[in-house]
Amino acid sequence: MKLNNLIVFLAEDDEDDRWLFEQALADLKIKTELSMFKNGKEMMDYLKKGDTITPHIVFLDLNMPIKNGMECLKEMKEDENLKKIPVAIYSTSSSEKDIENTFISGANVYINKPNNFSALKKVVEKVLQLNWQYQTSNLNKENFLFRI
Repeated sequence: MKLNNLIVFLAEDDEDDRWLFEQALADLKIKTELSMFKNGKEMMDYLKKGDTITPHIVFLDLNMPIKNGMECLKEMKEDENLKKIPVAIYSTSSSEKDIENTFISGANVYINKPNNFSALKKVVEKVLQLNWQYQTSNLNKENFLFRI
């Protein structure tokens, strides 16, 4: 691990979406280290190992097998060691109920998966450049949903 790199976790069951996300990160000027997980259980097991490097931000797909994004979000927010990690929900769902539930459960931003690569790069860069200390202290529904 390199110092000053932004450590990013992505829990996403769709292989194509993982690949696109990885390519978007690679194209950005922001130095990152990406760890990808095929489902929420994989990520949570890794995070709870104890000797794991804590990510700076977690991107969670809502609809995953075994353990979905909402279950991961709730588990993270109930864990003293994980609850301060910013969580970006990264989902195809634009359901108001999903958006509301993730907001109430403590997610920091909600991203509707963009339908093209340049929009994906733009939204990922915007999320990674946020000042999370400021963002979490001023969390409201107006700055929660990211649409590009």
